[in-house]
Amino acid sequence: MSDEHPNAHPPSTDPPSQFSRRTFITAAAGGIAAGGIAAGGDVAVGTPPSGTEPPALPPSTHSRVTLTLNGAQRPVTIDNRTSLLDLLREHLGLPGTKKGCDAGACGACTVLVDGRRVNACLTLAVRLNDADVVTIEGVARREAGETNELHPLQQAFIDRDAFQCGYCTPGQIMSGIGCIQEGHADSPEEIREWMSGNICRCGCYPKIVRAVEQAAAHGK
Repeated sequence: MSDEHPNAHPPSTDPPSQFSRRTFITAAAGGIAAGGIAAGGDVAVGTPPSGTEPPALPPSTHSRVTLTLNGAQRPVTIDNRTSLLDLLREHLGLPGTKKGCDAGACGACTVLVDGRRVNACLTLAVRLNDADVVTIEGVARREAGETNELHPLQQAFIDRDAFQCGYCTPGQIMSGIGCIQEGHADSPEEIREWMSGNICRCGCYPKIVRAVEQAAAHGK
């Protein structure tokens, strides 16, 4: 009696199929990795559809900026993260603008940008293309023969002895100039209010107020 099951089929004598499920999956995966299988016959996986913009390239980390600094044009190439304070002190050799808190709370870094008071530590230099920047080094009147005439507020700080250690003085003077130009120096109370962003750790506030009053009266 034969041991063969009646439903058993004899082994196939045909050569193995050249397109099995395994080879299909392998070929498909390889095609996607190489560039994608065309969807609908014309758009490959990972390729932007026809008529769309290609992906934007990463932005450059540096920019070319030209600003007017104390009356002279200064073109510079800077890291986009550079603050105006670091540009002035570390790159342009103007250390008169002081780094105090570096967080916009003390006013030691005050400069004028297009006539307005700003905290240089909080201002990105890359945003100042074509801007007019004035620092403490640029407020004295420079005449021929290198004769400098102090700004009225600089002179008033001397006359009123409105400083002690002097560290905050450049920012105080720049803020005071802006305060006068803005028309906020008509009374001691108004001066104190509009100069409140500038801290003097030595406590020379009464003399600073009197200096701003003197300079404001000089300009009337």
